[in-house]
Amino acid sequence: MKKSLLVISFLLLMCSCGWAQSYDSLLTQLNNVLDKKQDYDAGKLNRIEQLKKELTNADNPDLNLKYRVFLNLYNEYKSFNYDEAFNYAQKLQQVGHLLNDPEKIAYSRIKLGFILLSSGMFKETFDSLKTVNVKLLDNEARKEYYYLTARTYYDLADFDKDNYYTPIYNSRAEKYIDSANSLSKSSSFEYIYYNGLKFLKSGSIDKAISNLKLLIDKYKLTDHQFAVTSSTLSDIYIRNNHPEKAIALLIQAAIADVKSSTKEAAAMTTLAQLLHQRGDVKNAYMYIKQAMNDAVYYGARQRKIQVGAILPIIAGEQISYVEQQRKVLFFYASLLTVLAIIVVVFAVIIYKQLQKLKLADKVILEANHNLQESINKLNEADKIKEEYIGYYFNLIAEYINKLDKFKRSVDNKLTTKRYDDIRLLVNNINLTKEREELFINFDKAFLKIFPNFVADYNALFCEENRVKLLPNQLLNTDLRIFALVRLGISDTEKIAHILEYSVNTIYNYKARIKGKSNISNDEFEHKIMAIKAI
Repeated sequence: MKKSLLVISFLLLMCSCGWAQSYDSLLTQLNNVLDKKQDYDAGKLNRIEQLKKELTNADNPDLNLKYRVFLNLYNEYKSFNYDEAFNYAQKLQQVGHLLNDPEKIAYSRIKLGFILLSSGMFKETFDSLKTVNVKLLDNEARKEYYYLTARTYYDLADFDKDNYYTPIYNSRAEKYIDSANSLSKSSSFEYIYYNGLKFLKSGSIDKAISNLKLLIDKYKLTDHQFAVTSSTLSDIYIRNNHPEKAIALLIQAAIADVKSSTKEAAAMTTLAQLLHQRGDVKNAYMYIKQAMNDAVYYGARQRKIQVGAILPIIAGEQISYVEQQRKVLFFYASLLTVLAIIVVVFAVIIYKQLQKLKLADKVILEANHNLQESINKLNEADKIKEEYIGYYFNLIAEYINKLDKFKRSVDNKLTTKRYDDIRLLVNNINLTKEREELFINFDKAFLKIFPNFVADYNALFCEENRVKLLPNQLLNTDLRIFALVRLGISDTEKIAHILEYSVNTIYNYKARIKGKSNISNDEFEHKIMAIKAI
């Protein structure tokens, strides 16, 4: 049994080395690019900062300037950070409505559709695209709409993988591609790429490969275009059992993604899977961790789930590989005991090797522990995000309804020239009551996520200094300050703005509260952050 284990381990090692040689130089390039990843991201963030300054530096920027800057910010964020891209897609719609420009509104909904599709939200994508009046769009925007709709149907077909629905979705996608191609030049990237995609989905593999290779070999593509084309071509090679070609393309696609600071990308994940299948566990583990970091940074839940499903498998293989190495070393140790003369020498060697293995085990266990903590934090963050997104959407909807009623009432009174009634209507607006209702709604939403917050907070104080709430009171100002801290809002200025206090007042509140607690001031907020959600 031990001999068989030794032979299998040796063969796996040799095969792994042989496979790695064919793309070793490309892996070296990828690793070098990953070392500079922060520099590429810094360049992206610098461009974003310059765009934001463009609005800040402008004197009373008009709505058209805002729309243009918001669109540029959306384009920077769309494959970089889901939440920010979604935010600017919403802002584009808001500015479009303020401009009363139907074309801009329609175009902003296309942009919203793209970011929703990137996060795997098919229903929401279709809902957004269905509201687009295509007749309002110019040719470029119309072409973008058709290509995006085609991609949505293709992605949905791939997601279903169903003998009934998949052909239907593929057929619809082809029709949209044909509509988009009728507006495109036959020599353009989009025309050739989407024709290749259509060939792929219809089973014309040779034509699909021809189109995609034409783009790679003959066209000067942007990093993002190259990554998309290479990833698509690699998928064909995977399906046709040519993993070496697929790996080479995926490495190049991953390099392009890193250079373009594209966080919403599947190339790194697929590359890790293929390397894992080929026995290159070390590189597979390194790249799947990179993919997880990008997925967490990008923030789309679907992407995190996809990568999270693969990472434990590869991490487990990494642990198994180390364990297998240990067994091989023990086998050698048992053989070496026969050689009495060199027992001491080999004993020292084995001891050193075991120390290295223990260190490796410790690193892996720490990595797994950190990974689990990251997953727990992500789950908690997702829950908080989901609860508060729903809470704020409901709250906004309520205020919109109130504004609508107010608008209709004012319109009626203006029509009937009852101006005194309008003044009375305005004077009846009770901002203090509205703010109190806002705090009550915040308290309810927060305590739904952290039902034990008040009890855990009071546990940090002696009996006489604990918070004693009034009947029907959910939170008071002291609790709200540190409720915001628990939600991740650590900036005192932001807390002051939310609670309608001065910054100095918030500082005084914090200092007074921490001074009464049973723990040091430095540890107080760490204890608050340790309070668990349900």
